[in-house]
Amino acid sequence: MARSKSSNRWLQEHAHDEYVKLAQAQGYRSRAVFKLKEIQEKDHIIKPGMNIVDLGAAPGGWSQFARPLIGKKNKLIALDILPIEPLDEVDFIQGDFREEHVFNDLLAILNGAPVDLVLSDMAPNMSGNKAVDQPCAMYLCELALETAKSVLTKNGTFLVKVFQGEGFDAFYNEIKQYFSVVIIRKPKASRPRSNEVYILAKGFK
Repeated sequence: MARSKSSNRWLQEHAHDEYVKLAQAQGYRSRAVFKLKEIQEKDHIIKPGMNIVDLGAAPGGWSQFARPLIGKKNKLIALDILPIEPLDEVDFIQGDFREEHVFNDLLAILNGAPVDLVLSDMAPNMSGNKAVDQPCAMYLCELALETAKSVLTKNGTFLVKVFQGEGFDAFYNEIKQYFSVVIIRKPKASRPRSNEVYILAKGFK
C-alpha cells in the first residue's frame, strides 16, 4: 500500500527528530517524555508522595518519567486500549476506560488512595481530515476530564493534551469551572506545525 505524502513527511521528520534521538539515547520509550519533562521543570506538577493516573499511557513514556519522582510507596496507574511493555512499579490496566469494569479495576487498585494528578496525552488516530479528527480529539479530552472529576482529590492537578480548533474554547472554559488555576503550555517538543497544546489545571475544586 502506498504511503500518503503526509505519512512520508512524518517518517522523514521522525527519523531526523532531535527528541526521537534524545529519547533513544536516554532510554525513554517516546519523544513525548520531553513534553512532560518541560512542563515538570516549569510547573513542578509531579511531587514525592503523589498518586498518579496516566490515561492513554502507551507506549509508557510518561509513566516511565513520572514513576521515580513520586516515591516507592505511591501508586502510578497507567491505562490504555493498547498493550504496553511492563514498567517497574507501574500498575497497568489494558482496556477502554469508558467501560465500567475498567474504571472499577482502577478504583480497586487505588483502594481508597487519593489521586493527586491525572495525566492525559491521548489523541485519536489522525485521518488528516480536520472535520473528523477534531471532534474525536475533543471527545477524548472530555472523557479525560470526566475521569479526572471522578478520581481527583481536592486541590488535585489535571494535565491534558488538546488540539486547538473547534470545541477548544468551550472545553477550556469548562475546565475553569472545576479548577482554580488553568494555564496553557506549548512545550518545545511539540512539533511547531502541530496545533496541540497542553491545558494544565491546578486546584481541583
